[in-house]
Amino acid sequence: MNNETTTLISLKKAMKRVDHKLQALEAQFKELDNTKDTLTQKFEHHSKTLASQAAQDEMWTAVLALKFTTMELNILYSYVIEVLISLHTRVLEKLPDLVRGLPTLTSVLRRKVKNKRIRVVWESVLEECGLQEGDIMALCTFFIAHGHKADHYAAKARQMYIRDLTFMITNMVKYQALQDGLLRAVQVIEKGKAVRTPEEQKSSLKELIPSIKN
Repeated sequence: MNNETTTLISLKKAMKRVDHKLQALEAQFKELDNTKDTLTQKFEHHSKTLASQAAQDEMWTAVLALKFTTMELNILYSYVIEVLISLHTRVLEKLPDLVRGLPTLTSVLRRKVKNKRIRVVWESVLEECGLQEGDIMALCTFFIAHGHKADHYAAKARQMYIRDLTFMITNMVKYQALQDGLLRAVQVIEKGKAVRTPEEQKSSLKELIPSIKN
């Protein structure tokens, strides 16, 4: 075996060793990349959880800070409870086979997280009413905080006691998410569907334009 042959064999062995090392490095990089993706997902989930918790805390603070009279509170409660009952009824109408499994609105909210069919129906009901998840959080928080001490007023009594409920809400409720939720509850009962303000419509259009361009 001459020197050239020996050199060629040594070179091939060296190239194989380099190739093996490159494969090992590639596997390590893939593992690191997967780890990075996992950590990123966990961080994003944790950030969303913290943001959600902060929003809930702010909502509770705003609801408990309300300074309505007993009569005003009863009137707002009447709209809130009627909307929540209406939402539950609409969901059951679309899911008649699940009536026994969804006895309350709470059961709908709990089960929609893992049940796609319930979630799709819930989202369609919200869209029909012109409501959003943030509105539901506001209404449910209001109901939990004040429902035990409030009385339901019929429509005629509500109109007799307060002429301009919109003015009362915008004047007394400063936390925007709670104000929006209460105003939309009134709209759903009085008009059949909540109507977005021009500012909200512009905001939604801005969010839609990038997706259309893409």
